[in-house]
Amino acid sequence: MTEEQVSAAPHAEHRFPCRTCGADLRFAPGETDLVCDHCGTRAEIEGLSQGPAEIFEINYERALEGLEESETEVTRVSKCPNCAAQVEFDPNVHAMECPFCATPVVTDTGEHRHIKPKGLLPFALDEREAKGAMTKWLGRLWFAPNGLQEYARKGRKMQGIYVPYWTYDAQTKSKYKGQRGTIYYETQTVMRDGKSEQVQVQKIRWRSKSGRVSRFFDDVLVLASRALPKDMTDNLEPWDLSEMVPYTPEVLAGFRAEGYTVDVHEGLEEARAWMDRVILRDVKFDIGGDRQRVDRVETDVSKVTFKHILLPVWLAAYKYNGKTYRFVVNGRTGQVQGERPWSGWKIAIAVGLGLIVVVLLALIFGNA
Repeated sequence: MTEEQVSAAPHAEHRFPCRTCGADLRFAPGETDLVCDHCGTRAEIEGLSQGPAEIFEINYERALEGLEESETEVTRVSKCPNCAAQVEFDPNVHAMECPFCATPVVTDTGEHRHIKPKGLLPFALDEREAKGAMTKWLGRLWFAPNGLQEYARKGRKMQGIYVPYWTYDAQTKSKYKGQRGTIYYETQTVMRDGKSEQVQVQKIRWRSKSGRVSRFFDDVLVLASRALPKDMTDNLEPWDLSEMVPYTPEVLAGFRAEGYTVDVHEGLEEARAWMDRVILRDVKFDIGGDRQRVDRVETDVSKVTFKHILLPVWLAAYKYNGKTYRFVVNGRTGQVQGERPWSGWKIAIAVGLGLIVVVLLALIFGNA
């Protein structure tokens, strides 16, 4: 299913005004309340304080036939011309910088229907804590330009973004054919320096092996965005998915949400590739022995379900000396990943010092 295949529907706007002063409330990371920055009034988010709850999956086969309207929603998003990120905008916002690459974006007025998020992990770290983690991470990069570190400390606030993911469940049953290798040793006589010696030579005895393995996969996680490098977001793991709560608009108050650009069918292909690697490991374990050869694996996949979820990421995109550097912080754990910047003069100094040390050592040992 694509956005183009589904007709547009009225877009439900979500605003949470303060009952005291009328200003907008925002979600407080690490808490279960909405907070007014203007007067400090708090409003508890119903159900969030009860902690994790059961989140229902969507049957994949049924989704191929078409989803019910209750499973989808319409949001107003704009596509960045540089990195192709689709970011949800507030109704009164008409221009901003893309939070993923700092490119100026003029929003359109298009609305897109997509599969509604089923669950999310709320932010546990606020912007100050996330920026502290990023600054500490930059401080450990000795070859990073000082100017970038200073710019990051004094620059704009980091953006809190809910990044889209898919999770997949599936039952798999696999039958395989392969070979099991057992190591043994033979004593052989060899000639060395005109003398005969007996040595142990390793050999492998192979015999055919076939069998079956099965595994249920639960919550195979697939990034549904192309705005950030996948290796960067993969290194933000692990995510505490057991702490997910059902999707509620209140938790997004004060944050932005990115629309998915990897559809559910593409996501399943990636999930299947990951499952196949795990199944291959299971097959080798089942074959046993000292060595394994796998000739063929045939897998039957059934009971495939999925859900669209949102995971919290603090994001900073800084333009420095004409280049954009991006840093992401796991909004739950504080794990930091980023595009490593390099300082040319620091590298030159390090190389120069290294050469000086080499020359001094050469002189010392030469005189000795």
